[in-house]
This record gives sequence, C-alpha cells and structure tokens, in this order.
Amino acid sequence: MHIDWAQFTPASALAGGALIGLAAALLLLREGRILGASGIFAGLARPKAGDLDWRLAFVAGLVAAPALAALLFGVAAPAIAAAPNTLIVGGLLVGFGARLANGCTSGHGVCGLARLSPRSLAATLTFMTAGFAAVFASRHLLG
Repeated sequence: MHIDWAQFTPASALAGGALIGLAAALLLLREGRILGASGIFAGLARPKAGDLDWRLAFVAGLVAAPALAALLFGVAAPAIAAAPNTLIVGGLLVGFGARLANGCTSGHGVCGLARLSPRSLAATLTFMTAGFAAVFASRHLLG
C-alpha cells in the first residue's frame, strides 16, 4: 500500500478539529443547540421563529471558510475528481443516510460522543465501518 505523505497534514487536521469543537461549544452556549450539519441544513427548509439567522450564518461560514483559508494561508481548496452525477448521487445518499440515522457525522461523532450518547456511538461506528468498507472496495476491489 502506498501512502502519500504529502496529504498527511496533522497540523491542519488539529486546527480544523479544534475549530469544529469551538463552533460546537459556541452554538451550544449561544443557542442551546447541538451542532449537526444535517440538522442545521434541514432546519433551513422550515425554520422556527428566531431560528433562521444562526442557521444562515453557519452555512455562510461553511461556504466562506475555504476562501478565507486560501487568503490567509495560501492553501487551495481541495479538488474533487468526480463527475457531477457521481457527486449528486453521493450527496443524495449521504442526505438519506443522515436522515435515517437521525443525524450526521458532526452531530453524532463530535457532539453525540462528547455527551456519551449510546445512539451516537452506534451511529458513529456504523458511519466509520461503512466508510472503511467503501474506501476498501473502491480502491482494492473495483480498481
């Protein structure tokens, strides 16, 4: 197995993890809400009173963060080498899975595990196992 060490970036991974943790803590302190990207996006479809501003700010931050990182650190946004139809099908499957699991990796894996939620532990183990299997199949079985 070949490891591309140029893609191993522990400093940026640590910084990204710390920022996600900070965002989760701030959302909990400010709004009393658990950070989960799929729930935040779903809430945009039918926001409750006073719920729209922070949800839009969160989504705007997700969109603006790569541009800000490029300006501050000179890092280019990662290129995704996939056809548009693959991205659309993948996005729909991820959305379906997040709804089926009552949350996504950020909600269960970051916030749910921090709250010692058994449901989040089961969901995170399922996400990780499915991810490992998909990578193994795509790289070793399908070529």
